[in-house]
Amino acid sequence: MPKMKTKKTFAKRVKVTGTGKLKRHHNFTSHFAAHKTHKQKVQLRGSALVDKTDYKRDKELLQG
Repeated sequence: MPKMKTKKTFAKRVKVTGTGKLKRHHNFTSHFAAHKTHKQKVQLRGSALVDKTDYKRDKELLQG
């Protein structure tokens, strides 16, 4: 069976932390930004971790 290839588009959007968790950016940051509150825009600036329900599927995309 051939080796699994890393999904490069996904690898560019996610970084692996030192403890093996997946770090991602938030969605909805630029489009229609004028309609969002200042609080929303500030909270969307930071990064977040991939949820545990998506972790297994996302980790398989990086196996390569």
